[in-house]
Amino acid sequence: MKNIKSVLFAAVACGIMCSSCYDLERYPDDKLSSGTFFKTEEHAKEAMMAAYSQMRSASVFGLSFAWDGLGGICFGYDDQSLQMFQTGIVTSNLYIVRNNWRYRYETIARANRVIRNVDMCDMSDELKQQYKNEARFLRGFIYFNLLNIWGGVPIYDETTDVDTQFADMLKPRSSVEEVRKFILADFEAALALPKEWDKANHGRATWGAAMAMKGKTLLYAGQYKEASECFDKVIKSGLYDLYPDYAGLFLPGGDDSSEMIFSIQNISGKGQEAGMPLAFYMGTRSTYGSCWNNVMAATSFVDSYEWADGRPFDWDEVVPNFTTSNATKRKVFCSTLNSNKTAVRKYTAYKDKLLEMYSKRDPRMAASIILPYTHYKGWTKNAPTDNEYVIATGMGMPVGNGMIMVNNNHEAYLWRKFVPEANMDGLISNRAHTPINFPLIRLADVYLMQAECLNELNRQPEAVEYINKVRTRAGMPGINSGPAWLKASSRDEVFERIRHERAVELCAEGHNYFDMKRWKLLETLDGREERYVTGNTLYVRKVTERDYLWPIPSEEIDRNPNLSQNPGW
Repeated sequence: MKNIKSVLFAAVACGIMCSSCYDLERYPDDKLSSGTFFKTEEHAKEAMMAAYSQMRSASVFGLSFAWDGLGGICFGYDDQSLQMFQTGIVTSNLYIVRNNWRYRYETIARANRVIRNVDMCDMSDELKQQYKNEARFLRGFIYFNLLNIWGGVPIYDETTDVDTQFADMLKPRSSVEEVRKFILADFEAALALPKEWDKANHGRATWGAAMAMKGKTLLYAGQYKEASECFDKVIKSGLYDLYPDYAGLFLPGGDDSSEMIFSIQNISGKGQEAGMPLAFYMGTRSTYGSCWNNVMAATSFVDSYEWADGRPFDWDEVVPNFTTSNATKRKVFCSTLNSNKTAVRKYTAYKDKLLEMYSKRDPRMAASIILPYTHYKGWTKNAPTDNEYVIATGMGMPVGNGMIMVNNNHEAYLWRKFVPEANMDGLISNRAHTPINFPLIRLADVYLMQAECLNELNRQPEAVEYINKVRTRAGMPGINSGPAWLKASSRDEVFERIRHERAVELCAEGHNYFDMKRWKLLETLDGREERYVTGNTLYVRKVTERDYLWPIPSEEIDRNPNLSQNPGW
């Protein structure tokens, strides 16, 4: 894996990499081009890694954690949290809209370059076909993503040579059905990929990744029987297992376990910085590099974690009148600082009660969230620090004094999941490149998608079995395992369990928005106030029917008059 990550890093620095798809193959005479570059297997591999590395771009999957804000799990305060989408102030010329379209198509162009040129390399026909299939997996993955963001989009395959046809790339949007058919064909071809790679190539696309994504594409199309058959093959392949420790799954070691079916491979360290900005936008000022906590866990989401016995959580059971009184919320969470604002003078009288309450909740909550008055191993003044998350009026910049420094003093739940502790024993050297692999699809996700398919096919007992595999790994009691509050037998009851499990199990992994879209539940977020734990409102969500699809970037329509805009934009 270290070898493949090093190749990925080399691809970032390689001359075949460019900053925009519109310049993707416009090389000056003194630089490598497709016509002169593709000679050996090593060239083919570097070109393939260039496609892989583009997937970690902030405008492709690099900010996947922030997309959960569009489904209600996260909230934030600026562009990195996609707040403008949540508040309904998006326009078709917004740079985030432009870049998300542009860099996804650049990834496709890089995959197409491999497919189009690999035959020029001096290697076996079998190996050439393997590279083509691998590139088709990446291409299919990006088109799947484009389809779910914009609906039907123009299809450009390997027959399009950007170098010579750039000015003529004026295709209209294909229909949703045509794009889906193209995606399924790519994943079908990718089923010929190896079931496993050797250690040096660990992290590359496999048969299991292609089969899982074929199933996911069919699930999103409502073809539940066909999707279930795909998921069943992945599950019964014997290639994948749930990692025993949920918290460890998102740390070095667990992030490379057999639960991960396909992940973005991230690396950091002097001279090899090629990771995702997990620390930068999820961490706090107490995280390595002093970060910004742009993306925070929504209060309503954290409140959705069940009691450890599976009962729905109710704040009023812990503190009477909590839900209806902001004054009570402040009394519960807020402590008092000393006159210098450098230490706690008096803790909230509820500190011990809060800590006791946390210990009696779904263990995934404490594994995923930095909760008030819990501790986090941070990095300040170039040294590891043990930091307590204190909420108090007048919090300023308490660097290195044992309290978490929250950017802008937001009184919110903070992410622990994916956020590095200290300096990760020397593994991290740049806050913008966190060396934790980011899962795009893992076995727990497949279990829950299989449960959804089985539920839609009116096979509720089997659906519950897969939900319970995920719950029991986390230490939670199974559905239908005794008490009345764990009962779920009807289709609607089982669906609500699936919805809950996908939220708490897959939080910050970028699935929630797309789940809410395909379940036709986005409008349920309209008018929701995003509140701090202390009760104050940061903003109010605005969601309308148009938000099921993003706007086609206006500059793309200006360039290509054959493109039509999505409804409402």
